[in-house]
Amino acid sequence: MQTILAFIVVFGSLVFFHELGHFLLAKRSGIMVREFAIGFGPKLLGINKGETLYTIRLLPLGGYVRMAGEDFDKVELQPGHRIGLLLDRDGRAERIVLNQNDRTPDMLYMEVEQADLEKELYIDGYDEEERRVRYPVSRKAIISEKGTETLIAPHDRQFESKSLGARAATIIAGPLFNFILAFFIFVILGLVQGIPKDDPVIADVTDDGPAISAGIEKGDRIVSVNGREVGSWNAFSAIIQDSPGEELTIGLERGGSVEEVNVTPASIDVEGQTIGQIGVLYEPQYEKNVLGTVAYGAEQTWFWFKRIFQLLGMLVTGQFTIEALSGPVGIYQATGAVAQAGVFNLMNWAAVLSINLGIMNLLPLPALDGGRLLFFGFEALRGRPIDKQKEGMVHFVGIMLLMVLMIVVTWNDIQRFFF
Repeated sequence: MQTILAFIVVFGSLVFFHELGHFLLAKRSGIMVREFAIGFGPKLLGINKGETLYTIRLLPLGGYVRMAGEDFDKVELQPGHRIGLLLDRDGRAERIVLNQNDRTPDMLYMEVEQADLEKELYIDGYDEEERRVRYPVSRKAIISEKGTETLIAPHDRQFESKSLGARAATIIAGPLFNFILAFFIFVILGLVQGIPKDDPVIADVTDDGPAISAGIEKGDRIVSVNGREVGSWNAFSAIIQDSPGEELTIGLERGGSVEEVNVTPASIDVEGQTIGQIGVLYEPQYEKNVLGTVAYGAEQTWFWFKRIFQLLGMLVTGQFTIEALSGPVGIYQATGAVAQAGVFNLMNWAAVLSINLGIMNLLPLPALDGGRLLFFGFEALRGRPIDKQKEGMVHFVGIMLLMVLMIVVTWNDIQRFFF
C-alpha cells in the first residue's frame, strides 16, 4: 500500500505540474481549454468549471490538456441538418440543439443551409414555414447533442489561431514547469533538511575495493582527479562512475598535506549499465542556510539536468542498451524502495523524476512536446505551417513507436523484477 500511495502522489504530482504549465500558458494566450486530464482511458471523475472539464482517468500513465481547435474538435453544421435554437435577449443563438426529440415552446426550429461557428458566427437556413432566416451566434453558444453539451470555439480562441510564439510557449511550458517543480522541491529540502555540504570527504573505505588497495583512507578529502580540481562529492562520484576500468590519479588532502594515488575503478553492472566503483562511502553533513537554499535548488536542478543528458548521450552512443531503460513498472518498484528510505529521499527522487520527465518531453520525437516544437521550427523557416494531415500522420506514427517502446521497457521491467 505504501508503494501504491507513493507512486500515485509522486507520479500524479509530476503529471499535474506538467499539464498545469500547458494549461496556464494556454489560458494566458486566450486559448480555450476543453479538458484538463490526469491519466488516460475511461473517466473516473469529472468536474466542469467554466469552459473546462477537469478529469481523473483510469490509467495513471500521463495526462493531457485538450485545447480548442486541435484534432477532432471541430463542430460543423452540414446543410440539411434540422436543429433547434434558443436565442438570448439580443437575438443571438445561445443554444443549438441537434437531434432534438422533444419540442420546446421557446425553441425555434430550422433546416440549416449554411453555418459558420468559428469566424462569422451565423446560421442560415429555412424555418418551419420555409422562410429564409439567418441568426447570429453567441460567442458562448452551446451545442447540445444527445445529452452532451459542447461550447463552441470561435477562431480566435483556438490553438492554431495564435501566433507561433504563443503556441510554442504553450507547448514548452509543460517541460518548463517540471524543471520549476524540481527546483522548488530541492529548495524545500534545503529549508527542512538542510543543505548538504557535499564536501568530497571519504566517510569510510570498504575492505575489498580498489580504494583501500590504492591507500585511500577514511577522512581523506578529494581535491583533484587527473589534475582537475574536484569541489564536490557529486562531481567526484560522477567521474568515478564514468570511468570503469580507467586508471585515475586522485589528489588527496590528508593531515594538511596533499598526495596523489593511482586507482582503477572496478567495472560494475547496474541494470545493464556498466559504471565505475572504487569502494568508498559518503556520509553527507547538513547545514541550515535560508539564503543558500535558492542556490542549492538551482545547483541540484542543473546537476541532474546535465546528468540525465549525459545518460541519454550514452544511450545514443551505445554505452548502455535499451535493456537498461525502465518503464512504469520499474519506476513503480524504484519509488516503493525509495519511499521506504524516508520522505526526504522520496522528495529527492520526485525532483529527479520531474527533471527526467521534462527532458524526455523536450526530445524532438513525434507525439512529444519536442516533436511539436520541431514542427514549429519548420513553420518558422518555411513561413507557413506544415500541412496538418501530414503532421498528424507523423505524430500518429510517433505514438505507435512510443507504444512499442513502452511495451519493450515494461517487459524489461517485468523480467528484471519478477523472473
